[in-house]
Amino acid sequence: MKLIAKTDIGLIRATNEDTYTIIKKDDKNFIAFVCDGMGGHKAGEYASRYTVERIVASVSRSQFTEPIRILKEAIKKANEILVVEAAEDPEKNGMGTTVVAATIIDHRLYLANVGDSRLYVVNETIKQISKDHSYVAEMIRMGRFTPDDERIKTKKNVITRAVGATEKVRPDFFEVDLKEKDIVLMCTDGLSNMVTDQKIHQIMLSSNDTEDIAKALVNEANKNGGQDNITVLVARPYFNEVKEC
Repeated sequence: MKLIAKTDIGLIRATNEDTYTIIKKDDKNFIAFVCDGMGGHKAGEYASRYTVERIVASVSRSQFTEPIRILKEAIKKANEILVVEAAEDPEKNGMGTTVVAATIIDHRLYLANVGDSRLYVVNETIKQISKDHSYVAEMIRMGRFTPDDERIKTKKNVITRAVGATEKVRPDFFEVDLKEKDIVLMCTDGLSNMVTDQKIHQIMLSSNDTEDIAKALVNEANKNGGQDNITVLVARPYFNEVKEC
């Protein structure tokens, strides 16, 4: 497996509210989490970092064996804790975070997401597997916006679901059978709002080096304005060249 993640503050923000972590279980399997926090002061940074910590702790202690059930329970527990902390600490009022979580077991990808951080599977095409929980995405699904609608520019940062935002969180879950040459990309909207899917696809196929790909994606987002924090995670689960240590 070749796997790399990079996070960058971007060109506008004063702090980086993105958080990620990777747990490599062996040469073919991993579990990873990418979060994008929201909230005033340092609440967004806290929400994303703490959510990753709590999910990792829950996953490591889980008594369940089914990947989707493990992710569902972990996200639920993280949400409950954030809601309580936000109610008790005025500085954390309104905090929340997106989360996209993925694991690979026996060539099968299991995914959970809340918010608009994304997971793509890339090969000859690029396919977004996760489902955006955002005002713009919902308006497009309902046919009220088109992808080139000018109103998208002022509404694209409005998300409709987040961990910590409400007492009950509603993740979406997906399962995908991976093929030999598939590449997995997880990212925050600091990438997807600044770089088109077409350009992401082009960059993903431009090199066999995962680190070069990750750097190029971050650089492209910054070249286009870098208006948000940028986090990317690139994985070639079955890439058979030299293995990373």
